[in-house]
Amino acid sequence: MAAALGLFAAACTKDVENNVIADQGEAPVTVSVKGFTITQEEFATAPKGTSDVADYSGVKALTLAFYKADGTAQAYCSTQLKADESTYETFGQFSLSLPVGNYKMIVLGYGSEVPVVFNSMTDVVFDEEKARETFAYTQDVVISNGEAVDLSATLTRIMTRLCVYSSDERTEEVALLRLTVSKGGQGFNPITGEATSDTGCSVLIVPNTPAGEVSKSMMHFFLIADEETMDVTIETLDDSDNVIFSQVVQNVPFKRNRVTILTGKMYSVDGSANAGFMV
Repeated sequence: MAAALGLFAAACTKDVENNVIADQGEAPVTVSVKGFTITQEEFATAPKGTSDVADYSGVKALTLAFYKADGTAQAYCSTQLKADESTYETFGQFSLSLPVGNYKMIVLGYGSEVPVVFNSMTDVVFDEEKARETFAYTQDVVISNGEAVDLSATLTRIMTRLCVYSSDERTEEVALLRLTVSKGGQGFNPITGEATSDTGCSVLIVPNTPAGEVSKSMMHFFLIADEETMDVTIETLDDSDNVIFSQVVQNVPFKRNRVTILTGKMYSVDGSANAGFMV
């Protein structure tokens, strides 16, 4: 069992040497992730209101971490992968023991089957090429004696989503789409829900529809504030990564827990033409 916990911790933090807290007497802790609060109906694929976390397809993994209250060391970190039943007994319920002390509890639910990485208590990144739909909950926890502690967490969506819909049909020569935003970032502070940088980010997307049909593409990222306005660059590329079409849509509004949709021509216009994307 100790080896398994060590593997989970290594997946959750880059500072594994600080991962152990001296034994001062321990208390059993049970954490139940009940679901998440949905406040934005524009997320058409998400259930409205509060839903069981196991029922929502947008959450493929749950990570639970405890840090010392001052953020200096990680006391515990474990990830449950919905598709891998060997990582849990009941998806959304964690059982562990913590030494007496003050802690910050962090619970994350996200749409990736690769565990997120904690660079620190306030800096989390996706260990893959792009950010995913992300929910978070944090709470201060005090372990004062050896009595059992039961905690619950209701997750809230903390990222924003950009959707780009073509109003024309994809041509055969287009192999990739590249979406770039000029602000925000792919790393986040789980306590505030804010991006850890505001320099923008980019993702490459394989079109999800065959040639001859309109395409719908999306990317997720985090904002430095609850609302931000930025430029969005939309590009199509051939299979040699040559840019076929490129357009910058200026002053696009984004808001945390909201979807921003851009619609316009991407395939039947000249690369220098204005495709007339509408927000």
